[in-house]
Amino acid sequence: MTVFILIIRIAFGLLFTFMGVMHFVKPKVFNGFIPKPLPRLLINYVVGVIEIAIGIGLFLTSTVKIAASSFFILMLLFLPLHIWDLFRERPAIGSKKMAIIRLPIQFVFLFIAYLIYMNS
Repeated sequence: MTVFILIIRIAFGLLFTFMGVMHFVKPKVFNGFIPKPLPRLLINYVVGVIEIAIGIGLFLTSTVKIAASSFFILMLLFLPLHIWDLFRERPAIGSKKMAIIRLPIQFVFLFIAYLIYMNS
């Protein structure tokens, strides 16, 4: 494993753990990303638990492949939400410009998950 991949694992492990915790600390921040007919609080908490698990999994050598696969799948699941957000009148991410910027970042995250998986 290269130092680069280790740094990425640590960075994304911290990011996912932090974001997962934020789903519990400030759940309303994430409500705009969840379509209205769905049970927002339940989905928010489930995603929080998943993100915390991925974050911790990226730190552990024995679970890094599962965590990287889960990271990839989660980013795939989030992709339609970011596309939906882009076409909303008022994007949840803040502005049309931010929604446009966020979409390609999703593909970067998919690639990072792939790199972690292939190099761990």
